[in-house]
Amino acid sequence: MTTDETTKTPAAPPKKDDKQDRLAARLRENLRKRKEQARGREKDGQPG
Repeated sequence: MTTDETTKTPAAPPKKDDKQDRLAARLRENLRKRKEQARGREKDGQPG
């Protein structure tokens, strides 16, 4: 088991579900923004 160096207590295990949820949300948001940018370029007549 690992310890937190500042408090010398056992480190809490990372919450993978929360981390996965946050990562998935950020990826969806990033994809949405990229699609929006691509649509904007198409309207301006600039190919991808």
